[in-house]
Amino acid sequence: MFESAELGHQIDKETYRQEVPTLREALLEAQLDLLESRKFPVVILIGGVDGAGKGETVNKINEWMDPRHIDTYAFGPASDEEAERPRMWRYWRTLPPKGKIGIYFGSWYSDPIARRVYGESKNEALVEAMDEIVRFEKMLIDEGTLVLKFWFHLSRDKQKARIDKLKSDSMTRWRISDRDKKHYKLYDKFKSVSEQMLRETSTAGAPWIIVEGFDANYRNLTVGKHILQAIRDRLDSAQASPHELNTPPLMASADNTNVLSNLDLSHKLEDKKYGEKLERYQGKLNELSRDPKFGKLSVICVFEGPDAAGKGGCIRHVTQAVDARLFHVIPIAAPTEEERAQPYLWRFWRRIPRHGSLTIFDRSWYGRVLVERIEGFCSEYDWMRAYGEINDFEEQLSLHNFVVVKFWLQISKDEQLRRFDERQNTPYKRFKITEEDWRNRDKWEAYETAVCDMIDRTSTDHVPWTLVEANDKNYARIKVLKTLCARIEKAI
Repeated sequence: MFESAELGHQIDKETYRQEVPTLREALLEAQLDLLESRKFPVVILIGGVDGAGKGETVNKINEWMDPRHIDTYAFGPASDEEAERPRMWRYWRTLPPKGKIGIYFGSWYSDPIARRVYGESKNEALVEAMDEIVRFEKMLIDEGTLVLKFWFHLSRDKQKARIDKLKSDSMTRWRISDRDKKHYKLYDKFKSVSEQMLRETSTAGAPWIIVEGFDANYRNLTVGKHILQAIRDRLDSAQASPHELNTPPLMASADNTNVLSNLDLSHKLEDKKYGEKLERYQGKLNELSRDPKFGKLSVICVFEGPDAAGKGGCIRHVTQAVDARLFHVIPIAAPTEEERAQPYLWRFWRRIPRHGSLTIFDRSWYGRVLVERIEGFCSEYDWMRAYGEINDFEEQLSLHNFVVVKFWLQISKDEQLRRFDERQNTPYKRFKITEEDWRNRDKWEAYETAVCDMIDRTSTDHVPWTLVEANDKNYARIKVLKTLCARIEKAI
């Protein structure tokens, strides 16, 4: 894969001097157009061999463009805060918004390659990491991100020549670290693993661009021209129309039944038994939250359901049982302007808690396959791909000591009407009912179809859905508490 990068490309100083002003002007103009249009973000990945001039080229790109609108990141070993989250969390937090450029040294490729070269992981782990990366980059591309990936290559002889040159000059000797020397001794291993990674992750939407790194003039102009061409092509192209999929819902059956209609909503719990069970399960939850092992995991609760299904009451009865310093309730509303400038899941990734906590989402990332689907706020392609992206997100959480418990609270249409009327006619409850609630009620059947699709596609072995029969509030609250205790106890 590296043969084309070992041809000894060079550009003389005079040619370089003549080309740079024109390229720099065009880059600045393209960057300004990108910033004003705010159509898409640009993610530039810089990887490759040590000593191949990665840092020098990034410095040159920042010099040629306006650095105020470029964020450059270099990731070292994970901090304690980062180690308590899934591996991709640190990268999600830094994604540039629409109109901006993010440059990443190594990025999500560095750790899988290094671990395989050092013998800390097997090839199966490398393949798994590559699959994860391809899915992540596809998500970025589907969200409109322009992803540019540059791999700087040097032959073994040229890498040694560059290291020797830097070592011979007292002004540049500091740039050669013990890590560089170690990597040079592992050159063949790095080359083999890198070739495998590049082959498997060079996709149509995000291909790798191999750049020979020995001649600074050549690599600077090559990278600068690629960036310019890619940004200009995207800016000048017509807005791509959303993908159209014609996929039928999964909930239909011959007798018109589904997972919601099959629920027995007649379950009731008398007040006396309710009081006994409430004390029992709230006490159990409090005990579990104080267990020393709880500090090594995080619990995320997701509450979804139709309006007036009792989500708020269930949430209150959970939080009553836990020290206020341990829980955080996050109500999810329509995305802000800042959030709309990022990939859909960004606002949820950034809220992933540290270990030893209970985080409750009052509505969640399922808005894309529910309200956004029903109201037409996104294309069919967007909400269809969201199922896979959500499953990836939740799987990464569960594999990193997160206990994700998802509740769908279901009530009948008649019970919802009764609760709406009660809210409408009770002064201190009127704030709970809005015109939007009545509009959503008119779309009951459409939401039911969407919910059944959602449950079918996202109830996984890692993170299953718990369906709660919620016509009776006592029964619903106890089922939520009992389920939550069981999931935490199993994890501990």
